[in-house]
Amino acid sequence: MKIDFLVQYDLEKYIFDIVRKEYMEKGFLTAYDFFCIIVWKANRSKTRIAKKLLKHSKLDNLDEAVYFLTSGINEIPEPKEKLRHLMKDWNLKLPTATAILTALYPDEFTAYDVRVCDELNDFHKLNNVVNFENIWNGYLEYKHKIVQAAPADLSIRDKDRYLLGKSFSKQLRDGIKNGFGNSKSLQKNR
Repeated sequence: MKIDFLVQYDLEKYIFDIVRKEYMEKGFLTAYDFFCIIVWKANRSKTRIAKKLLKHSKLDNLDEAVYFLTSGINEIPEPKEKLRHLMKDWNLKLPTATAILTALYPDEFTAYDVRVCDELNDFHKLNNVVNFENIWNGYLEYKHKIVQAAPADLSIRDKDRYLLGKSFSKQLRDGIKNGFGNSKSLQKNR
């Protein structure tokens, strides 16, 4: 595998422009490309996800486990069942499952993210729901609220980016205002 490190510097671009295209052509991902998606969503979770995939698949090889997981997604035509496959068959949590599906199907999915929940002022408890039908219905409502909360002329992927950018901006401004938690700065602001 020849790796273009300059292309990978922008991980999101690599995932949406290259990984997604290869997935559409081949019908599966390599472990390398799959874990690029995991790192893009939450770098801290890569070890936990790897252990979960190996345990679930009863394989000792991540490439094989990822092949079965991603080729399984590819074989399922309905978006709802793709999500069910990841959450119920592979025991992945909503944020991880939707990040994978967003990377592979950005016109159908958006990643469930607590920062977007903060911007929407809702859906924080959706990740704790157990019943899949309730998860799916809540996810559809979450996606609908994203569409409503961002400018109308944006794609669903850009609406997600817009809300993440809004969250980033708000957090940075708040951090600057309070000295990023500096206790002296906090005392002055009280």
